[in-house]
Amino acid sequence: MEFTLVVANESHLRYANAISNLIRDASQKRGTGIANRPAAYIAEKITSGHAILALHKEEVAGFCYIETWGHKQYVANSGLIVAEPYRHHGLAARIKKKAFALSRQLYPGARLFGITTSLAVMKINSSLGYKPVTFSELTDDEAFWKGCRGCKNYDILQRHEHKMCLCTGMLYDPATRNGQAVPAKNQRWEKFKRFVKSKSRKRLKILNK
Repeated sequence: MEFTLVVANESHLRYANAISNLIRDASQKRGTGIANRPAAYIAEKITSGHAILALHKEEVAGFCYIETWGHKQYVANSGLIVAEPYRHHGLAARIKKKAFALSRQLYPGARLFGITTSLAVMKINSSLGYKPVTFSELTDDEAFWKGCRGCKNYDILQRHEHKMCLCTGMLYDPATRNGQAVPAKNQRWEKFKRFVKSKSRKRLKILNK
């Protein structure tokens, strides 16, 4: 299956409603870890050149957008979504890698981070050099955490004062990558899997409280 991946622009505004609906439907089906985003918000990301759009012919196949926080010292690749008919073709990884490259181009000195419950996204992040971190190492910009209000688990985040939730925090810090050896991909992934197992045990404790 062939896909076209582009940095979205004003010519792609017609897809904003479809993208918003994709995110909403995925949030309802998964039940965790995805915050809804209205079409107007998606449109703003498209027109500002801060979004990656994947198309199959003329249909939306996937999407991801860039957000900045803490006076552009932190950058998040958010809203990663692949339409159900186009899953299992490696598209999510391609979108994420293109969003990562665009983020590094636009904000070369910024720390890239994200929070997710998706093991597939965690694996992609790990392959790009992200490492799992506590929430204290992420941005302290209140606007970012307010964005989690669209997630059904927002009450868990509030109860733990933004220090813990069901999501896993991941961070790419260019200051620790430039000029230093990076562990091999398989080593990073094995180390990350051990972290996920530990994280899963903590999630169970949170849910049982």
